[in-house]
Amino acid sequence: MSTIERTGRTIRLREPPVLLAEAAVGSQKERQGPLGKWLHFVFEDAFAGTKTWEAAESAMHQKAVQLALERAGLRETDVDVALAGDLLNQCMSSSFALRQMQIPFAGMFGACSTMALTLGMAAILTACGAAERAIASTSSHFCAAEKQFRMPLEYGGQRAPTAQWTATAAGAAVVARKGDGPRIEAVHFGTVTDYGVKDSANMGAAMAPSACRTIADFLEDLRLKPAQMDLILTGDLGAVGSDLLQNLLRRERDTEIRAVHQDCGCLLYDDTQDVHAGASGCGCSAAVLCAHILRRMREGSLRRVLFAGTGALLSGVSPLQGESIPSVTHAVLLTAQGGTV
Repeated sequence: MSTIERTGRTIRLREPPVLLAEAAVGSQKERQGPLGKWLHFVFEDAFAGTKTWEAAESAMHQKAVQLALERAGLRETDVDVALAGDLLNQCMSSSFALRQMQIPFAGMFGACSTMALTLGMAAILTACGAAERAIASTSSHFCAAEKQFRMPLEYGGQRAPTAQWTATAAGAAVVARKGDGPRIEAVHFGTVTDYGVKDSANMGAAMAPSACRTIADFLEDLRLKPAQMDLILTGDLGAVGSDLLQNLLRRERDTEIRAVHQDCGCLLYDDTQDVHAGASGCGCSAAVLCAHILRRMREGSLRRVLFAGTGALLSGVSPLQGESIPSVTHAVLLTAQGGTV
């Protein structure tokens, strides 16, 4: 009998793989935020001991993978595949981070949804037996992202109130067929959605429609109500996108999630850190998940979490060509050990 069952567009895993261990890495700004004390490692500055921002991001990504392996009590050769991605051209942060590690590498791109994407793929590969253990990881860096997608930092441009701050952070998780830890019970790969938003300084508005679609479809596929979740966690809509998501779900799908919804972009930093609408970047949801949410699941204060990673699929040039910003949201259902769908 197959270990995978498709219900609508959602994939249920009959033998759910487990998250053996995870690690979150950040820089000083992330340490100063509300979740900083739970980061597993913090670099002293944004260069992370390197000469460039891109190299710094790769160093952070590598550190997150190494720490996750250490916390799982594993060696590099114990892992069958690393599924990793980031925001930079050709996913260079991920490939450069893993080029000195003895782990087969599959680069993946989902923009800020990459942590959910890599977790979903790792879960499917381990559930069906294609891998015994897999790494799911991602990273982002404020300076590297600004340089690629917006303006050089030296320009000193004014940031819009709807803008979000790209996290200088990385997260990695070890997914295995067997073991102890939170389980991945179901996976939903999102559909590209585009409501015509063209403002690259308002990613929350661009991504909210895809989050609405994925969350509503997932709940409908598995015949679940929002109240049956301890948490519906999006990342990274920020304050603007979170409000839009809740309004869209209420208006278009007759679904109310306000009581159980939180967003990674609203959790990583606080109001004193001048991040405008909140945090963004692949490393934001990765760090929040690996430092905070999975810790709470292991402690027992969260039992069932729908993690819906949101990603804006623009490039550095597409807004300059007048293109709108398509987005995608991938989701995984996490349950504490002993839980069930």
